[in-house]
Amino acid sequence: MFKFSFQNDYSEGGHPRILKALARTNLVQEPGYGEDTYSQQAADLVRQKTGSSGADVHFVSGGTQANIISLSSMLKSFESVISVDTGHICIHEAGAIEATGHKVHALRGLSGKITLHEIEQIVAEHYFEHMVRPRVVYISQSTELGTIYSAQELGDLSALCKKLGLYLYLDGARLGAALTSPKADLTLAELSPLVDAFYIGGTKNGALLGEAVVINNPELQTDFRFQIKQRGGLLSKGRLLGIQFLELFKDDLYFDLARHANQMAHKLTVGITALGYPFLTDSLTNQIFPIFPDSVIKQLETMYHFYTWSFIDPQHMSVRLVTSWATPEPAIDEFLVDLKNLG
Repeated sequence: MFKFSFQNDYSEGGHPRILKALARTNLVQEPGYGEDTYSQQAADLVRQKTGSSGADVHFVSGGTQANIISLSSMLKSFESVISVDTGHICIHEAGAIEATGHKVHALRGLSGKITLHEIEQIVAEHYFEHMVRPRVVYISQSTELGTIYSAQELGDLSALCKKLGLYLYLDGARLGAALTSPKADLTLAELSPLVDAFYIGGTKNGALLGEAVVINNPELQTDFRFQIKQRGGLLSKGRLLGIQFLELFKDDLYFDLARHANQMAHKLTVGITALGYPFLTDSLTNQIFPIFPDSVIKQLETMYHFYTWSFIDPQHMSVRLVTSWATPEPAIDEFLVDLKNLG
């Protein structure tokens, strides 16, 4: 019998307020395909929170779907995407972007973040019509390693993309965790104008499902609903997504839930550090990557769910521990007691 799962931040369902909102509005008749009043109100609220009054806002069911629709709509048939090699589109989406006919350039990066030099180099290497043409830089905030881009880093990335004629797209599956991290020096309204398009993740932050795609660049707004429909993302009951985002953003519940997840991860980090274990990355979001001896991992696996992440040496592996909006503090305390006893 497992005590608790630290595998991901979507093992639970939806926040109780969302469930109540869905039940309260259940029998109200509304238009379909995201043209309901709830979705329109939620889109207006997202524009307000992002400070992007001219943005198009669309709701889709999941992160991979948001990435496929957004990235494929940005690219001509001969154009490609630049990503760090740990990016979600590189390793966790079953080649979804490549399946749309577009190459992904996987770059090494640094602590899960792409570097300016790498972007400049890959663009310089693809210089004529016998090659694909890099067109979009894909990043995530927070990254797959729990790190975040600072205001300076994101500003520099944005400026370079403009200089090189590239679009900058941000995967925000865990954007809430990034924006409420103690290291964060960007608000949602400060982040939004730095990218051409991005999505705000709901699935991993209290929603039953759903992501909000925000398209800032007018060049990318035309016919986007056709793209959603063609990729199977235009839900007849789109109201189910709009209602959730309306609830998440009407009084900043979204940020409160993300902040709780970060606080629980921070408590884990402090406790694990006190027991003398190192970490793969310096993460102050809700994903942490401690390094344990194999013997400790095998014993922990009999009590808790989590992922082993990467090989360190013949006796050690890094693991990924993820906390969520619903992680109870006693589960953190119990894990730390068990880890201490194993040590």
